[in-house]
Amino acid sequence: MLKRAMLALIALIIAIGGGAASVWYALHVQKGAGAITIGAWTAFPDIGTPAADPYTSARVSREGVLALGRAEGLAFVARHDSSGQPLLRECTYRIEGHLPIARFWTLYAANQSLDVLHTGKTRPAALQSYQVLREQDNSVRLTASARPAPGNWLLTEGKGAMYFVLTFYDTPIASSTGLSGIDLPRIVRSGCNA
Repeated sequence: MLKRAMLALIALIIAIGGGAASVWYALHVQKGAGAITIGAWTAFPDIGTPAADPYTSARVSREGVLALGRAEGLAFVARHDSSGQPLLRECTYRIEGHLPIARFWTLYAANQSLDVLHTGKTRPAALQSYQVLREQDNSVRLTASARPAPGNWLLTEGKGAMYFVLTFYDTPIASSTGLSGIDLPRIVRSGCNA
């Protein structure tokens, strides 16, 4: 009798623990149900619509974010550079390439909760489309690092993992047909502090 009760208890612990672990993973992973990936960037186009899958809806509830509807815009998140290496605050990155058409866009360095990195400086860890310098071919070249860089510089400080969040507002790519054939900037690691 005690043996059966113990086996039932072990089975319940495994079932509940495994279920909780799988839900935690589904809510914290940046790829999965409803996600689209373009290079190093991942987005959930249905996040602010009634068509959002249950995991995406739960992610929005857990993070407490104000999700953009399809007509409002689309946010892309990168947690790896273009070669697949995780993004680290102590490294320097070049974000370069063309951006899709949008009325306005923002780019910021984020922590694991997707909040803007607090750098302790007066300069925020964010850039937006009206303040960046563009190349001759209308592409952008940004440097994300703890040290100042010429041109477009995004301040990042500290140690550990980080994310880049690139949000496009009032853009045709937010429609279901607009996502095909777009390119997003590459994220290239150019060095790390020892």
